[in-house]
Amino acid sequence: MIDDQIKIEHPKVLLLGKTGQVGSDLLPLLAGFSELHAPDRRDLDLSHPKCIRDLVRTLQPDVIVNAAAYTAVDKAEGEPEAAATLNTHVPALLAEEAARSRALLIHYSTDYVFDGAKPQPYVESDPVNPQNVYGKTKAAGEDAITASGCRHLIFRTSWVFSPRGSNFLLTILRLAREREELLIVNDQIGAPTSSESIARSSVQVLKQWLGQNLEARGIKTGTYHLTSSGHVSWFDFAREIIRQYGSDSLRVRKITPIYSRDYPTPARRPQNSRLDCSKIEVAYQIVMPHWQTSLSAVLEPLLRC
Repeated sequence: MIDDQIKIEHPKVLLLGKTGQVGSDLLPLLAGFSELHAPDRRDLDLSHPKCIRDLVRTLQPDVIVNAAAYTAVDKAEGEPEAAATLNTHVPALLAEEAARSRALLIHYSTDYVFDGAKPQPYVESDPVNPQNVYGKTKAAGEDAITASGCRHLIFRTSWVFSPRGSNFLLTILRLAREREELLIVNDQIGAPTSSESIARSSVQVLKQWLGQNLEARGIKTGTYHLTSSGHVSWFDFAREIIRQYGSDSLRVRKITPIYSRDYPTPARRPQNSRLDCSKIEVAYQIVMPHWQTSLSAVLEPLLRC
């Protein structure tokens, strides 16, 4: 287990959620320097607490990385129990086990724990006030981890995109091939963040934890905001996706901005999703790339297809 005074050069890491957007990018990075254990759904049923507990106690990892989550925001409104299982109960159990064994728990959360009413970017100490089931279950997961007393790093991120899975980038490209006009919400602001940049920054922080006595330097575990630099509306994000991809290969010819009220969804979303990342920049010297830079990197392999 992690000890304040001992450097761990080849840690034993348990990764959950390896097939998700962030988990897929964490997988090769963690495998490069750790003894990595990454069970899939066939090996571990996350709906059964005993299975999770038995795995952690048998494996005895130095680090638990929880990239598993219920992320279907609108669907969660009709499936609150399923969302709570992955977003609240699993993190709570992992935190309990991490506290028992003194392992480090890395967990991912969301801008949706905030209500979006603040005019400035949110800092980590701002009170949460989630407005949908997804955000409420994620906030409850954060609370459970904090209450457990385990060493933890909670990374709140936003508007995650990648070349795989279900995300705004891939949805826009699909719709742009099918339709001549897209109607996109223009009054919600945030920072589109690539899963690759989240994974890379997470591993940079982890390596610092494993290689240095950070607590002796006054650097604590806790909650950190981790998003791309810059911010944009969904409308302008969609325009930039199509601009970088190249409209000549797409059917779409017009993108029209609309208000959130003109595009009702089951789950209410915050209008301001901007997160202030200065805390992680100071503590761990992590500076995330601009969202446009990350977009270019993610689009590159898609453009080769």
